[in-house]
This record gives sequence, structure tokens and C-alpha cells, in this order.
Amino acid sequence: MLITCPYCGPRDVSEFTYQGDGNRQRPAPNSQNLDAWNEYVYDRLNPAGDHNEIWQHSGGCRIHLRVVRNTLTHAVSSAVAVRGHHGGKP
Repeated sequence: MLITCPYCGPRDVSEFTYQGDGNRQRPAPNSQNLDAWNEYVYDRLNPAGDHNEIWQHSGGCRIHLRVVRNTLTHAVSSAVAVRGHHGGKP
């Protein structure tokens, strides 16, 4: 599987670290709603098809990417930087 880093170009998936589901919303840090925290920590969807994910280019420029990957074919349809800059540089 190849992921195209916006700074380094196409790279093998072995250079990246999966950081989690890109759709999950974390409860407020001071929230005492145990149901919300249990859902955030333990509940996982297993979608078939396109899925939003967060990956880090840990073997390269270390940027975090928002990747859309098809869970059936592992084809990556997009990979964009989570933030609009790299290491403080425009």
C-alpha cells in the first residue's frame, strides 16, 4: 500500500504509523460523562468502503495526515496534512 505524503511523495505504508479513526470525537477533557468516555475508548465501527483515518509519517517528515482509505481494497484516495503547515514552515 502506498500513501502519498504531501512533502515526501509516494511512500510505502511501512514508513507510516496508524493513529486512529479520523471520525471519532473526543469528549471534553473535564467531562464526567462515563457513557461518552466508554464510547470514545471502547466502541469501534468496522466500515466497509471509504474510511477517514489519521496516519503519521513516522519514518519520514513526521507530519500527521488525514487519509481516506478503502477498507476493502486498501486503495488510498486522498492524503492531506492535518495542519496546513509542516514544522512551522509554510
